[in-house]
Amino acid sequence: MSKKHYIMTAITLGAIAACSAGLVAAANLVTRDRIAQNEYNKTMLGILEIFEDAEIEKEYAVNDFKYANYVYELSEDTSGNDRYIFKTTGSNSYGKISLLVGIKEMTSNNEEFVFTNLYVITNEQSFATTLVDNYIDPLNNGDRDIDDVSCSATYGAKLVRDMVNDAKDAAAKLFGEK
Repeated sequence: MSKKHYIMTAITLGAIAACSAGLVAAANLVTRDRIAQNEYNKTMLGILEIFEDAEIEKEYAVNDFKYANYVYELSEDTSGNDRYIFKTTGSNSYGKISLLVGIKEMTSNNEEFVFTNLYVITNEQSFATTLVDNYIDPLNNGDRDIDDVSCSATYGAKLVRDMVNDAKDAAAKLFGEK
């Protein structure tokens, strides 16, 4: 084969790669706002599912924690307890997961921060359904302890447990000493 053949092959492959990259960029331009809006809508729905009577008083990004990356400060409950929702994101070798973690400050218990409920925003875990059915749903229903991660999706459950504990630690660090 001649040099000309190698050059034509390289140019052809380069043109295919450039066209492919252009198509991916165009698809991103068309869909990114819609994807962001859908995630926002799902987040607002999740906040209402965790604390149905809550109103957002403040929201902001946090950077000092492993999984917790955004916090929503909510109105107090009828007992005067502060409520927070932390948006958490984590991943392991089985995929990515993004959760809303409800945290309530129990002022009657020396300002202890307790986990209340989870809401799944995205679940790209390999065993996503197993994780939800055998760990997250029972956890939300009060039928499972947060540290009991044996559920046929153990690595996903460990990740969720760590995300909840990180949200509790973030609440204590951000709101503990008033």
